[in-house]
Amino acid sequence: RVVLVESDDFAKGTSSRSTKLVHGGVRYLAQGNIALVREALHERSTLLHNAPHIAQPLPFVMPSYAWWEKPFYGIGLKMYDALAGKSGLGSTEFLSRQETVACLPSVHMNGLRGGVKYWDGQFNDAKLALALARSAALEGALLLNYMRAVRLRYTDDKISGLHGEDMLTGQTHDIQARCVVNATGVWVDALREQDGTPQAMVAPSQGVHIVVDKKFMPGHAGLMIPKTADGRVLFAVPWLGQVILGTTDTPRGDLAKEPLAFDEEIDFILNESARYLQHAPQRSDVKSIWVGLRPLVKPPQDEGDNTKALSREHTVLVSRSGLVTVTGGKWTTYRAMAEDVLQKCFDSALMVPRNYPVTEHLPLVGADVSAPVSICEPEGVHSYGSEQGLLAQLPGSQNWLTPSLSEAMVRFAARYEYALRVEDMLARRSRLLFLDARRAAKIAPAVGEILQSETGVDPDVQGFLKLATQYTLA
Repeated sequence: RVVLVESDDFAKGTSSRSTKLVHGGVRYLAQGNIALVREALHERSTLLHNAPHIAQPLPFVMPSYAWWEKPFYGIGLKMYDALAGKSGLGSTEFLSRQETVACLPSVHMNGLRGGVKYWDGQFNDAKLALALARSAALEGALLLNYMRAVRLRYTDDKISGLHGEDMLTGQTHDIQARCVVNATGVWVDALREQDGTPQAMVAPSQGVHIVVDKKFMPGHAGLMIPKTADGRVLFAVPWLGQVILGTTDTPRGDLAKEPLAFDEEIDFILNESARYLQHAPQRSDVKSIWVGLRPLVKPPQDEGDNTKALSREHTVLVSRSGLVTVTGGKWTTYRAMAEDVLQKCFDSALMVPRNYPVTEHLPLVGADVSAPVSICEPEGVHSYGSEQGLLAQLPGSQNWLTPSLSEAMVRFAARYEYALRVEDMLARRSRLLFLDARRAAKIAPAVGEILQSETGVDPDVQGFLKLATQYTLA
């Protein structure tokens, strides 16, 4: 009764390129968007409960160098705690200079007065997308990656499905449906234009992330700078054994599936990091770099190109023909977005109103109620949560291609996680491409051999090797 078609692999786009934060949005609180923050804080708690193996609490520290910063940001973060209420992850604390250094051993000491510690969440975004796909399949949905929506299907000027093309075989499929939801992120306008709505509703913004060795920021606390030299927010996040530095917010005209970072964006992140870290990473220290496109919703009268001022809230629209479009929003509120889409479908008589299964308390595939290993630690068997036993039964569980990836993990991805190509495996089932692009390229041929033996599909090793060069700095 429900089918999802994805033109590439699941989470190929922005859904795998986030800052890896499950958060209410401290910056949105500063903008006065209380409703968005309150909703996100509630959904943050829900997600951490439903997928504890891939979404967990993380403390963040704001170091203070001016006398006013600690009380100013501290009071704001106390409000953040108050909005979270029972969904809070921990109380905001005012830190002395010594306590700040204890949390962030590599923080710049010159002029440091103290800091503020608060709590948010972090997650493995691509693995969450896969957990959602697999959970939906268990509930009866059909999910197809590498199946492109070529064009919409109409009956009496009303949407009645779509025509799909298998990107691996070229075979076409006619899919009939009473309701079609256009949930294609920054690409929603392409289908809307096909449906006769030429006005763009998305202003894409580019966010760049750089990965460096954890030696630049050891420990299990994140660094958050609320206002950099140009007014942006800077994060340094420990993640899967490395550290993510980011992000930028740059208007982007083209919608490339593999957008590239501008030199000035790279320089911005490295230069700002040098202001707060004792040992500043250089270009030669960058292990991987990736870029995501944000689907920011345009106001009716778009004003300039300042994407920082555009809405982070999601929008759901229904066209005259019945095409439902959802865009905007952020990972943290994905479940609330889905509920709003369903309600819009009911209100528009595209679906019969009924009590659909409540997902607020639905554990996702792999959810492990035992004490999970921190996401700050490198990937490993523990990353599979309650499915560790299933992984151990597969051939090659003791054959390690890298310290964090075994032959059995590749077979698991092919058999249970829809993986077909080397990129699927090393970018999204394992996150090695995002953590260390050169190491990912080195093991690509071995991964390709295992995938081909499992699927019979060309794993496109050469395509992955070419892609990996885009994730490195010369």
